This record gives sequence, C-alpha cells and structure tokens, in this order.
Amino acid sequence: MAKNDPIEQALEKLALLKAAPADAALLDQFRAFLRNRSNLVIAKAAKIAGERRLADLLPDLVAAFLKLMADPARLDKRCAAVTEIVAALYAMDYSEPEVYLNGIRHIQMEGSFGPPIDSAAQLRGLSAQGLVRTRYPDALAMAVTLLVDPEPPARIGAVRALASNGGEAGSLALRLKVLTGDRVPDVLAESFSGLLASPSESTVAFVADYLDDDDPAIAEAAILALGADRSTKAIVALKDKWQRTRRGPLKKALLLALATSRSEDALQFLLSLLETAPSSDAAEILAALAAQRPTQSIREAIHAALTRRNDPILLAAFRNAFPA
Repeated sequence: MAKNDPIEQALEKLALLKAAPADAALLDQFRAFLRNRSNLVIAKAAKIAGERRLADLLPDLVAAFLKLMADPARLDKRCAAVTEIVAALYAMDYSEPEVYLNGIRHIQMEGSFGPPIDSAAQLRGLSAQGLVRTRYPDALAMAVTLLVDPEPPARIGAVRALASNGGEAGSLALRLKVLTGDRVPDVLAESFSGLLASPSESTVAFVADYLDDDDPAIAEAAILALGADRSTKAIVALKDKWQRTRRGPLKKALLLALATSRSEDALQFLLSLLETAPSSDAAEILAALAAQRPTQSIREAIHAALTRRNDPILLAAFRNAFPA
C-alpha cells in the first residue's frame, strides 16, 4: 500500500489506539473504524477492541458483522473482518446466539493458486466456541456436527467448544472423535488436551492408550497433552513410555513433555536420568531442562546430578548452558 493510502493511514491510526485511554472519544473513534469501507480496517479495529475488552462496543461489533454478512464475498475477502469480530465477541463473553449462528453456518469459497479454498473455516470454529456459551438449545448438537467439518480449523474450534462448555456430553463426543480418528494430528492433539482439561483416572488412561500408536504424530500428540496435564498419573504414564522408548523421534517429545510439565515428580525422574542414562540421552535431557529457564535451585540440582556422574563433557555442557 502507498503511504497516502487511506487504508494504510487508518491502520496506522488504529495502532496508536492500543494504549489510548478508554474514554468516550476513543469509543467514537472505534465506532468510526468499525464502519470503515475496508474489511482490513474493521478487522484490526475488532481485534484491538477484543484485546482491550471494550464492552461498550459490543452493539457496534454486532452491527458491523451483520452488515458484512449481507454480502460477505464482496465486502469481506478471506473473512478477515467477521472472524476478528467473532473472536472479539467471544473474548468479551458475548452471549447472544445470532452472530454465532451466522458464523457457524458460513462457507466462503474463494480463489487461490490451486483449487478454491474455504476462508470461513476459522470463523466456524470460533462461532462454535461462542455458541455453546449461549442458551441456544441446539448449540451442542451444532458443535458436534462441526467435528466432521471438511476443514481442520473448524474441527479444532468444535473440539475446543465441546471441551470448554460441553460438560459430560462434550467429553463423550471428544472420546468418539479420538476413537474414529482424524487425518490431521492437530485435531486429535486438541481432542486429547480437551479431554484432559478436567482430568480423571479414566481420561488419563484413555489418552495414555495412544502413547504407543502406530502413527508417531498421534503418539507425540498424546505425549505432549499428558505433559501439559501435569497430573501424577500423567507423569507416571510418560515415565513408563520412556522405559519403552529406546530410540527414535519420540524421545525428544517425551523429554519436552516431562521438562515442560513443571512437575516435581518429572523433575526428579529427569535428574535421576542425568546420572544414569547414556551420555547422548543425558545431553538431550540437559538441553530440555535448560530450555525451561530453571530456577537457581533446579540449576543447583542439575549440577549436583552431573557432578555425581562426573562426566567432563556433560559438565562442560552445563557450564555452557548456564554461564556464571
């Protein structure tokens, strides 16, 4: 865009409003931007409004959404503005279903370098998350339907919706999603995380069953989800998996999951491995722990373990990772 382009000028003005005082004058400026002819300007205005939680703009965001949806293919290429509007409404706990219902049903095929692409997939996913927080009676059913949407971002949004607000029915739907599979590992990874959002012995065991999946991407997704869960049973499952994993790419995923879990049990396990594991494994464990920027007390525990091992190469690696 040229410097004197009105769209570029509007975007620059919006950038200056990120930290401006939230007074009546600021709100009026945002209202004007939400009525702008450019969907890019509307998108940025909606994004900032959501980030700043400017709840006084909720009616204006809704009005902008409905105006764009009157002719979205012409008014909002790539669904740039309507997607940011729904994200802002969701961030501000907007609970009326009309916008979300429009969004969850919307498909917008647009040209690309290859076959046409559906630019509304993320919009559908976000709308599912918003809809299940309303009192719309068929909200869960619509979210479940979205689990088989052709586009991964829509399916991921449905998973998040069911995980956060689906209750027991949502949890069962996510189990079924995992059991029936998905060609995109990220969708199953989100399903694992969603199931573990309210961890129980049965959900941890269910996810742990996929630690030895034939598809390494699915096994890795289960590993990382259990690491993020941080529960005792999850860490036990990861430790058991380590004992079964002597080589291959999953070793790094296991170390990452254990190191990022911030679990005392996981830390003690890794410290014991620093003393006893083969040198190559110990070097990877040291790197995984160092990447977490450990506290001084953890650094001292790492150093003590390596001192007991008395391996000059590993001690040099420690000094390199944690310079004095």
